[in-house]
Amino acid sequence: MGANKSVIVVGGGIVGLSTAYFLQKEGHQVTVLEKSDITSGASFVNAGYITPSHIVPLASPGMISKGIKYMFNSSSPFYMKPRFDLDFMKWAWYFKKSSSKEKVERAMPIIRDINLLSRELYEDIKASGDLGDFHLERKGLLMLYQTEKARDHEMEVAQKAGDLGLEVNYLDASGLQKVEPNVDLNALGAIHYECDGHTTPSQFMERMVNFLPKVGVKLRKNEEVLDIVSNGDAITKVKTNKNEYHADEVVFAAGSWTSALSKKMNINLPLQAGKGYRINVAGPTNITMPAILMEAKMAVTPMKGFTRFAGTMEFSGINKIIRKERVEAIAHGAARYYKGLKISEEDKSNAQCGLRPVTPDGLPYIGTSLKHKNLTFATGHAMMGWSLGPATGKLVTELISGKKLSMEIVPFAPQRKF
Repeated sequence: MGANKSVIVVGGGIVGLSTAYFLQKEGHQVTVLEKSDITSGASFVNAGYITPSHIVPLASPGMISKGIKYMFNSSSPFYMKPRFDLDFMKWAWYFKKSSSKEKVERAMPIIRDINLLSRELYEDIKASGDLGDFHLERKGLLMLYQTEKARDHEMEVAQKAGDLGLEVNYLDASGLQKVEPNVDLNALGAIHYECDGHTTPSQFMERMVNFLPKVGVKLRKNEEVLDIVSNGDAITKVKTNKNEYHADEVVFAAGSWTSALSKKMNINLPLQAGKGYRINVAGPTNITMPAILMEAKMAVTPMKGFTRFAGTMEFSGINKIIRKERVEAIAHGAARYYKGLKISEEDKSNAQCGLRPVTPDGLPYIGTSLKHKNLTFATGHAMMGWSLGPATGKLVTELISGKKLSMEIVPFAPQRKF
């Protein structure tokens, strides 16, 4: 059992901060290195879902053909920008190999288990009072459909979710009206995953950023890791644009940037940045239920003080370019389901984006490096980063502390074969 280690966590998103949170609870000395000021990025612009229902990984049958179909339509929900990039081409090949029915079936119970662990940990963090009374609700998630085709597709997923012990309910148009009474919905019905919860990410992140320094975590903002020095099978030094650090353990939780970080260690970590967008609407929308608009492939979440419309998966490399046509697609999609909803030009002009780290098989990388015994990976959560932040932080803490793991993590092995 290794108590009281010094640990460097590279990355100050939900995964990095959750890791720091649980590490300090175990008595470790933690330093978080984050190249931004921790006010933006994927941890701030996501839909805020805690989603045991999202049991189907992104790498599922048919996704690559959809990507190819959408490749030249930059407003499509799943957009792969055509580009000659060897890492991307390798990743796309691994993604295609991972998109088999058998691999998806194997992944489902694993995704359920880590989501349920994380849901419980969000409840624990709330009960601890550490972050005060932050927004955390468990109303479930509506999968709203306008066509029978979308309904039939989701029914198959719902059946599997039910078989895995998750709470699912089926709502026709009148049932939907009862659940969401103050909104005129243009939908045939919904599948209601009662197992899901939601939060307001910006509120949670701000509370975490305020809390961690009070319990001794050193939060080093605007510090970018430039180099990592190793000796034999151990990392000995981490150099940033401002300082040099020595620690017993290092955690890579740098989201979409973890692949570039790993290259410094001669480790190939297949990972691509999947850009997502969000529009916040501060005015009253009367929307009280989180929902995924199935045909529009986007998410809607009532948050503390505003309603968030989020979505799209864009593979165009690491950049923060906001494509107006993609923002418009989200606004149009929302208006198709919520009659009378108008998203203002101002709200659209304030849209933001974030980069989600996507692995080829849709499962995150959580585990110790094969090359460096004091390096742990915590990244690659794709569209479930928010949902899986606390569970990942807990598992990494258990690994570093030499404790019994809360769940089996072999499927998340960072250097697994695709």
